[in-house]
Amino acid sequence: MRLVTFAEDGKEPRPGLQVEQGIVDLGAQGFKDAIAFMSAPHSVQTDLARSSATVALDTVRLLAPVPNPPRIFGIGVNYADHAIESGTKMRDVPTVFIVLSSAVVGPGADVVLPPNSSMVDYEAELAVVIGKAGHRITASKWEEHIFGYTMMNDVSARDVQRATTQWSLGKSFPTFAPMGPWVVSKDEIADPHRLGISMTIGGERLQDANTSQMMYKIPALIEYLSSIVPLQVGDVISTGTPAGVGMGRTPQRWLKAGDEMVVAIDGIGELRNRVVAE
Repeated sequence: MRLVTFAEDGKEPRPGLQVEQGIVDLGAQGFKDAIAFMSAPHSVQTDLARSSATVALDTVRLLAPVPNPPRIFGIGVNYADHAIESGTKMRDVPTVFIVLSSAVVGPGADVVLPPNSSMVDYEAELAVVIGKAGHRITASKWEEHIFGYTMMNDVSARDVQRATTQWSLGKSFPTFAPMGPWVVSKDEIADPHRLGISMTIGGERLQDANTSQMMYKIPALIEYLSSIVPLQVGDVISTGTPAGVGMGRTPQRWLKAGDEMVVAIDGIGELRNRVVAE
């Protein structure tokens, strides 16, 4: 199943399930948002996924599938080649930062270049969406707590990020967390550690890797994070980016107005966003 949040002219955004015929309107079924649907029993979810579509795709606009996640846990330097290109020291535990949910936008939304950064970068990432709360989850039970997977572009103001040892502000400008276009349920992804992942800008493929190259796999990330912070339904874990970011290139390649970024991940699809100046 593909969980979305959608908007129609003159109506409040609401959750839905994208199916072949259109979108099943979960708002009409009493669900106020995507998190409420993910919290429902699995039997209810699957029954609704078989419902007849009530909304035509060409009449709606897709938003971020989880517009207001409780937390976004960003994982830094989780691909060895990216650690090398960024000159970042490898550590014995995952590098974790928080991306503020106020930065979240959906597919097709503009990413706005702020005037107080001249080094804005792109990062294609696989994102995990938590579907069952838990504290001190063992790695062996990781999959029980996942609803599904989406894509995130961890846009980063490198000059702000690198000004201190704390990365969150450099990752949290408005529009800096494009996400979507949907959350693909875990049953449709046989192995999240065997997915091609890429970033293309203006027809040039700048990142091209596979999630098998992640150093800290998803079970380890869930075990580590939940050993410290109880995970909540709707939490997003963005699992890190592979090599090829603008900061690591010679010459360095920063985002500019007019760029169209396309994140692609096998089994999920594409996430497109255009870059504009403020």
